[in-house]
Formats: sequence, structure tokens, C-alpha cells
Amino acid sequence: MKTVIDLLVDKLGGLVPRHAVVLGSGLGSLVEEIASPIRVPYADLAGFPASGVTGHAGELVAGHLGKTPVIMLSGRAHYYEKGDPRVMRFPIEVLAGLGVHSLILTNSAGSVRQDMPPGSVMQIADHINYSGMNPLIGEEGDRRFVGMTTAYDPDLALSMRDAAIRAGIPLFSGVYMWFSGPSFETPAEIRMARTLGADAVGMSTVPEVILARYFGLKVAAASVITNYGAGMTGDELSHEETKDMAPVGGARLAHILRQMLG
Repeated sequence: MKTVIDLLVDKLGGLVPRHAVVLGSGLGSLVEEIASPIRVPYADLAGFPASGVTGHAGELVAGHLGKTPVIMLSGRAHYYEKGDPRVMRFPIEVLAGLGVHSLILTNSAGSVRQDMPPGSVMQIADHINYSGMNPLIGEEGDRRFVGMTTAYDPDLALSMRDAAIRAGIPLFSGVYMWFSGPSFETPAEIRMARTLGADAVGMSTVPEVILARYFGLKVAAASVITNYGAGMTGDELSHEETKDMAPVGGARLAHILRQMLG
């Protein structure tokens, strides 16, 4: 019986991507950057999670970005959907099994900085796992003690910054704090996040960074800023706002990734 990796190798038809990208809320349009795409719904890949969140297509798309073969996971599942921080474990393990070397993670996030408005793109330089959950709980052996000092690969980070310069797009850099969700943060939590050193807050990505490092992948990550944090403007937050604003910063991130990978 064919494994998921065998199935994907057949579908890729000799394409051997070394780079993969995970697309966050409202960022699925980035797959349109791929030439001659090969599309595989998550439903056809046993063990891949089905996301119940609007703005996440739930398909694997492979092809070329410029001259570079890439895989994009259009949509992710989140901890808050079923309370499982390991929900993206199998897809990331499959990427590693296909020979992917580097994983670029993207998300939509809220800014806690007045100088980083909605529509901005922030490179994640480090993170704070405020949720306390860890996808490696339950793993056995010494391999589970993954070092996170350079969780975000310095060479990939430099490549992303250089790509932003070539694209002529401002790229912020900062610390991402992971809240479990699905409710948005309170104004007090946003003030706390700022005090603790966070620049943006969100509900994903951190477990995937940990899993990617566990499987030996190099990691880069970027947030598309869709809103200011609670209490910063007086307006209530909503997922609709996230979906509406994500394409604005998403278009900028697409240009950066095209320069970085293509």
C-alpha cells in the first residue's frame, strides 16, 4: 500500500522541491504565484488535517516559483480547533520525507506596535510560546529536547531581508507571541505582550516551528499584520477583518517570497 509520501512523489512527477511554504489566514492567493501548479486536496492525503477555518483552502500545491520548485500548504489546522498542538505534525513530517530542506511559515497577526500598522509585513525573528502548549509532548527519546536558540535560521532570515530590499518593500522584524485562541486577546493581554517584548500576536506558527526543527528543517517565518491589538484603537476585533486585510499585506509578502525563492 502506498504511503502519503509515495503518493506525492508520483503526483510530483520528478519535481523535487527543497523549499516549502505554509500559508496562513487569507493568504491562499499566494498559490497563484506558482507556475503549472499540481494541486492535491488534504482530503486525498490520509493523515492531513482538515481545517474548519474560513480562509484556509486545505490543499497542497506544488510547482515552480520562478525557476525554483516549491511546495505550498494552502491552509493549516490550528491548536484551537481541537486542542491539539500536534495537529500539523504529519504534514511537516511528510515535507521532510519529500526532501524539503527549508520551511517558510506565514500567518496573519495583530500588531502591538503603533509604528507597524495593518498591511505591514513582519519577519519573525523570535517567538514567545505564551500558550504553554508544545507539540513534542509525548515524543520519546532525547531527540525531543530540541534547541530553539536559532529556531529561525539566520541565513534564511538574511535572504528574506535581502529579498524585501530588492522588491522595494518595507519589512519589519520582531517577536511573535503565540496565544491559543480562538478568542482574541484582551487589552490587558496586549499590554502584557508589549511589556514582555512581543511585537505581534497570533494563534498559529509556533508549534510548526518547533515541529520543523524537530524534523531537521530550517525555518523562516513572516506575519502579515491585519489589525492592531485589542485596546489600541477602541474597535472590536473580528476574523472578517483578518480576512479582509490579509490580501493587502499578502500581496507584499508574495513579492518578497518571489524574490527570495524565485
